[in-house]
Amino acid sequence: MLLAILAVVAGLALLVWSADRFVDGAAATAQHLGMPTLLIGMVIIGFGTSAPEMVVSALASLQGNPGLALGNGYGSNITNIALILGLTALLSPIAVHSQILRKELPVLAGVTLLAGYQLIDGQISRLDAVVLLLVFFATMGWSIWVGMKQRGDTLGTDFEHEMEEEAPMALKQALFWLALGLLLLVASSRLLVWGAVDIATALGISDLIIGLTVVAIGTSLPELASSIAAVRKNEHDLALGNVIGSNLFNTLAVVGIAGAIQPMAVESAVLYRDWMVMAALTFSLFILGYGIRKAGHINRLEGGLLVLAYAGYTGYLVYNVISSVNA
Repeated sequence: MLLAILAVVAGLALLVWSADRFVDGAAATAQHLGMPTLLIGMVIIGFGTSAPEMVVSALASLQGNPGLALGNGYGSNITNIALILGLTALLSPIAVHSQILRKELPVLAGVTLLAGYQLIDGQISRLDAVVLLLVFFATMGWSIWVGMKQRGDTLGTDFEHEMEEEAPMALKQALFWLALGLLLLVASSRLLVWGAVDIATALGISDLIIGLTVVAIGTSLPELASSIAAVRKNEHDLALGNVIGSNLFNTLAVVGIAGAIQPMAVESAVLYRDWMVMAALTFSLFILGYGIRKAGHINRLEGGLLVLAYAGYTGYLVYNVISSVNA
């Protein structure tokens, strides 16, 4: 048990560090290849911050733990909105100016409804997974097209500033960090999955619960770091963009890849508990970011409410675990 806990802690630490190195290497390599700065920000960085969830969920499915894969995907979405965006808004209120984000928020809401529809029959089949992946590629293509078309948008300006502030990296160094980061991502994910499954088995709880809590928080740390850094630089749209992009990746690509590897039987609680919470948070984000007013705004009070919602959800999960263990 102690060894499994150490494996989870070490796996999470190495996972976050290797994801950061992977993003740096990928972004620098793309710059050397002449890729537009805005495209690097929307695709490379968006992919990089969701790489931990993708690799962990793919390995979990390969090893026969689809509950951990699904819990990681949906749990990360809940963590991103309630905990990460809530903490970020507490640090500094988030004003949303980007038209790109306001167009992507309804897409995220629609994708969330699609995820709920697929859960109704109690499984995620390979066909469901293929649909998720097709929607993912279509959404990414649309986002890139809109982003390149509206280069003067505030989100595009944020990405330009973010990339320009990075110190230039030689191509050989970029390729080294790209390869090493990817290698360590896989290794740390294997360590994390092994430790998480071992803990779940020892405590007699489902790997779904471990995925929704410990693993979801750990794999969401890159989003927390990038969102706080963006707000400190007064790049508010980038902070919200990180969360929206990550949640699209998680709902479509993370769950889609895991389901394509191994179809999943889904507990009813995933739909009536976890998806309901994810959907409620997504639509609250839609209202806050899209804005009843002319400009969307997430203030400290709303950030505090998001954090409280996360605490309540996590507390409910812990209560259920304790009740089941004592029963």
